[in-house]
Amino acid sequence: MPAQTSDQKWAAKAAAGDESAFRELYRAYVRPVYWIAHGILGSAPDAEDVTQETFVAAWRKLRGFELQGESILPWLATICRFQAANRLRQRRRDQANTADAADETIPSTISVEEQVITTDLAERIAAEVGTMTALDREIFRLCAAEGYAYQAAAEELGISHAVVRNRLSRVRTRLRGAVKEASEA
Repeated sequence: MPAQTSDQKWAAKAAAGDESAFRELYRAYVRPVYWIAHGILGSAPDAEDVTQETFVAAWRKLRGFELQGESILPWLATICRFQAANRLRQRRRDQANTADAADETIPSTISVEEQVITTDLAERIAAEVGTMTALDREIFRLCAAEGYAYQAAAEELGISHAVVRNRLSRVRTRLRGAVKEASEA
């Protein structure tokens, strides 16, 4: 049996309710999560809020979570993107309801390059996911996007734990290949 990575050890302990293990994950990934949020939102205060919301959501979803990859960052990044999308929707609602709010919510500086990279990457991932079978898309949605444990996803879909684990591994490999091709292009 291969040795566990530190993320796998911390995630397993945190999933069992160990707050100190979760603090280790927080310390290790608060900066990358912040920069993902900042790249999407373009606002330091919103990025700080979304970073906190990401870790609160992660803590809530950890019970029963099984990290199969070496790093927990992709899972945290997915949660962060959902939180940031919620923040953007809230901004739009606020702007629609308050005419004067538009100028206040536009960031003073916008990194077009970061937004293009983030948008391009998200589009490439979405396009690749769109070419997958319905079952693979559902497994990806449940496990990668919503944080379901393999067993919970298996029960939800009426398939075995092994099928979920194996198919998700292939999906992740395929997505890594698509992301790598995008970064090399």
